[in-house]
Amino acid sequence: MTIISQANETELVTRAQSGDRNAFSELVRTHSQGVLNVIYRMCGNMQVAEDAAQETFIQAWLRLPSYHQKSSLRNWLYRIAVNSAIDMLRKEKRILPGAVEDLNLANLEPGPESIVASSERTVVVQDAVLALPDASRAVLVLREFEGLSYQEIADALEIPVGTVMSRLNYARKLLREKLEVQLFSFTEVEHV
Repeated sequence: MTIISQANETELVTRAQSGDRNAFSELVRTHSQGVLNVIYRMCGNMQVAEDAAQETFIQAWLRLPSYHQKSSLRNWLYRIAVNSAIDMLRKEKRILPGAVEDLNLANLEPGPESIVASSERTVVVQDAVLALPDASRAVLVLREFEGLSYQEIADALEIPVGTVMSRLNYARKLLREKLEVQLFSFTEVEHV
C-alpha cells in the first residue's frame, strides 16, 4: 500500500480530473488494498472482490469529474466499493465464503485441533457477517475492519451519523445472537 500526503493526493486528483491516467493510476495504487478489503469483507469471496474492486475503479474514473475534493477521496471510493459489492452480491444471488486458505489466521505454530477449531470459527464468523443485511454489513465492515470513524462512515455512505450508530448497533446485536450458540460449542470442544 502506498501512502501519500493529503497535498499530493489533492494534486493527483486534480491531474486525474484533467485526464491524467498516470495520476489516477497512482491513486488506484494508494487505495486499492483498502477498497479490496472492504469489498472482500462485504462478499467473502476473493475472486468476486477483485472483480468488484476493478469495477469500483472503473466507476471512480468515470465519476471523477464530479468528485468534489471537500470530501475524503478514501470515503468516496469506499462508497463506490460498497455499492459495487452489493451489486455483485445481487448478481451472484448468494456468494459462498472463500476457501479457508484465503483467510488470514494469525495462530503461530498451533496444534492440529487448534487449527481446525480456528478455521471453523473463522468460517462461522464470516458466514454470520455475510448473512447480515447489506446496509448493516456495510457499516460493520467500515467500522470494525477498516477502522473508519462514525463520521467517516456517514460521509462514505451518505447517511446521518445517527443512522450509522443505529445500523452498527443492529449489526452487532444480530452477530451476537447468531454467534452465541455456535461459538459456545467451539469453546466446549476446545476445552474437552
